Amino acid sequence: MPNRQRRRLLLPAVTLTALGLTTTQALAAPEPPKPRPHQAQHQGEIGQKHAKKVQGKGAATPMFSAKADVGGDGGSDEAMNAAEGTAQYTEARTAPGVVAPGAYGAAWAQLQDMSHTDGTWKHVTNKPYNSDDPRYRDVNSNSSGGSGKVTGRITGIAADNDGYVYAGGANGGVFRSSTGGGDWEPIADSLPSLSTGTLNLDGSGRLWYATGESNTGATSYVGTGVYLLADPKHGEFQPGNRVGGAELESTIIHALRFGGDRVWAATSRGVFSHSTTDLSGPWTLEFAPNPDYLPGGSKAKDPSAPYKNIANDIAIDPKDPSKVILAVGWRGGDTYNGFYSKAADGSWQRVAALGDLPTDAANVGNVTFARSADGSRYYAIDQSPDVMAHNPDTGLKGIYVSKSGSPFGPWTLIADKDKIKGSGSALQGAGYQPGIQSWYNQFLQVDPANPDHLYAGLEEVLETKNGGSTWTVPGPYWNFPFPCWSIDPTKQTGDCSPTTHSDQHAVAIGTYQGKTSVFVGNDGGIYSRPVNGAVDSGGHAKDWTSLADGTIDTLQYYSVGVGKDPADRSGKGVIVSGGLQDNGESILRAHDKVMGSNFGGDGADTIVDPANGCNITEEYVYLDMWVTQNCAVNDGSGNTDPSKATSWEIAPPDKDLGGAGARFIAPITSDPKNTNSWVAGGRHVWVQNKGFAIRSGSEWTSAYDLGAGHVATAVATVNGTVYAGWCGPCNNQGFSRGIAVGKTDGTGWHQLNLPVDGALPNRYISSFAVDENDAQHVFVAFNGFSRTWTEGPGAGIGHLFETRDGGATWTDVSANLPDVPATSVKILPNGGLALGTDLAAFYRAPGETDFSVLGEELPTTSVQQLKTGPDGKLYAATFGRGIWSLNLRRLDGDNNAQD
Repeated sequence: MPNRQRRRLLLPAVTLTALGLTTTQALAAPEPPKPRPHQAQHQGEIGQKHAKKVQGKGAATPMFSAKADVGGDGGSDEAMNAAEGTAQYTEARTAPGVVAPGAYGAAWAQLQDMSHTDGTWKHVTNKPYNSDDPRYRDVNSNSSGGSGKVTGRITGIAADNDGYVYAGGANGGVFRSSTGGGDWEPIADSLPSLSTGTLNLDGSGRLWYATGESNTGATSYVGTGVYLLADPKHGEFQPGNRVGGAELESTIIHALRFGGDRVWAATSRGVFSHSTTDLSGPWTLEFAPNPDYLPGGSKAKDPSAPYKNIANDIAIDPKDPSKVILAVGWRGGDTYNGFYSKAADGSWQRVAALGDLPTDAANVGNVTFARSADGSRYYAIDQSPDVMAHNPDTGLKGIYVSKSGSPFGPWTLIADKDKIKGSGSALQGAGYQPGIQSWYNQFLQVDPANPDHLYAGLEEVLETKNGGSTWTVPGPYWNFPFPCWSIDPTKQTGDCSPTTHSDQHAVAIGTYQGKTSVFVGNDGGIYSRPVNGAVDSGGHAKDWTSLADGTIDTLQYYSVGVGKDPADRSGKGVIVSGGLQDNGESILRAHDKVMGSNFGGDGADTIVDPANGCNITEEYVYLDMWVTQNCAVNDGSGNTDPSKATSWEIAPPDKDLGGAGARFIAPITSDPKNTNSWVAGGRHVWVQNKGFAIRSGSEWTSAYDLGAGHVATAVATVNGTVYAGWCGPCNNQGFSRGIAVGKTDGTGWHQLNLPVDGALPNRYISSFAVDENDAQHVFVAFNGFSRTWTEGPGAGIGHLFETRDGGATWTDVSANLPDVPATSVKILPNGGLALGTDLAAFYRAPGETDFSVLGEELPTTSVQQLKTGPDGKLYAATFGRGIWSLNLRRLDGDNNAQD
């Protein structure tokens, strides 16, 4: 089998956007593409085969900034990442310029006044999702890695001593369990934002929900402020529960901390505080290091504005809440990075020295604090911009303790990359070692019963029971490098215990029926174990339990595909597949009670044969495509034997160029009139005509070269005619876009005339819908916001446009649509039109001009892709709440149709 294991280290790319200005969080950086696990068949082999890094020194430097203003060496790796388009999720929603605050709120308000069509969305993926499903031990799945049942990214957790646990999805809202985890119910679906920053229970048992995801990844969404639920055991969050006014709208909130009668918020626009008793007044801005860059300031429209006032955490002295330290700074480095405290005159001043904990701007990046219940200890994690710029293996400076219990220290180093690596970490290879994603992965939790017992989260779950003298790794990245593991079941020792999913974000400790547990949230959901659990000889926990029982669905889908299930005797059953952030490709067969994962790593776009859902093509990233014709069913035996392969790499040549050759999530499609005719979009428009029988990337043909620096953002084809939307540059400095049209045989290709201030907006082209009966009749959807909110050249007005002459002329048919990023357009069998957006799915009936909200009960989260299935249903892949379906017969007035 070819070696598919390619963990690229992509240091965080910077997009030239303005924070708080869009539905997506504009401090964008990609999570590195997740690796395919099984190519290294030798035990313990996790080196280069499990960690392929991007070459170059790579300071994480905002490209908008002069080198003199930012730590590092000028950003060679940043430039590379930007060229690769790895921050496309944010770029799509902001280019060509800075977006003004209030855009998302205005769209949500308009949505509330729109009517809904008949029909109710059915939740398709409300089943457990087993990443270790033994049916799919193909070399390209994660199966047997040890993560077990997973869901989407969990970025906030709170737990009490009565068995109640609260979990917040990255873009999925808040779920509640009354049984110590499991049997979850959503309790925040009425809010305008389901993006989770953090969850906290205060001393009165009230639940605080800070919206705006608490990391600076490219797929993170901003929020609408902080909400308070007085009775979290029984109530649900409502818009009227918001604390204060609109001061924290369109920000991310890294942390809430409590001291005295005030709550403090570390946000992407500085540090705020608010009374915990009088909730009606506005939030007070305590400190912003560069206030000119805040909304309304003289430099608010500067492309560097998003990075100039980032606050990561707050440490409050438990003995004197007037003594506060602020951890402030952009993870890539800036002159304002550092720790700040209040001087006698009331001003905030940089702290000069804290012992081992660095205070210089070059070494203070993303920081997390935690204090012990008895006030005797403070702990901190520090990610260093300088380390990230110069050490290809990690960005971690260290983990520290203040044994005085004061945030002013003195602080002592208790762990660094090497100490963790030697304590049982699965991350041993060059380019991917402990702390490599410490700009993205951090949590800290002190055992309330033992101030020297600490859980720390980086890529893995770490633990010390003696204040940091020694460490174990109870939650390793995965089990693949350990002697107990083999993909072949006949060679497994059986000694590998379940672990957690990788990439840690949230943690809490709570008690249920007298048993105290630690709960951790990561890119695979939420897990628990006894707070003083058992470990094996390697320090790996033997007692993790996944709490992703199917009642909590925060899965983040990029795509969906549906085909008939050949094993279903009725002929009516379908297989639903989809590509996921950090959770591979899911597959749900007609009679499954548990979903499986038949491709690992990151899942991107998907092609599924409508006539046979076991014919699946899944994209990893950058057009690295793989095909199976048996659902990738494989028991793992003989996986080193190429003759027993159940999936094949079929990547077009652009894959080898990385981001220069294709977008991170690149578009692929098939012709609805000829399912053997496929189109894939990178720098080139690639075509192949063997359908699912393709076995090699060499079988693709370049139909057209979009041009140097241009990469496809959307492709569609009908009857041999192809439309390819592209961008390049794709960020907001110099952003350009275009549409190329031609034939799959390589003839007739030409670029449409799309001037910057023409009929079509100068924004990111996200989707085409081509009329199957007339390829000259096309709809095109645009991401981002209109010029009402966007300060950028040619941003234009509208999100949906129509041509009836192959693109020579276009008409804006956006009508009454809210001004919100549009993601996917679909012409329905009845001639109606469906449109997915970052807020909802919309429907325009045949012969009508205005849109209605499509159906009822679809959560308010981003609809990334719409596809029709052979069962007469429309499927919506959402980025935060799984896959949903709606029976299209309901749109035609068939009240007997089953939703």
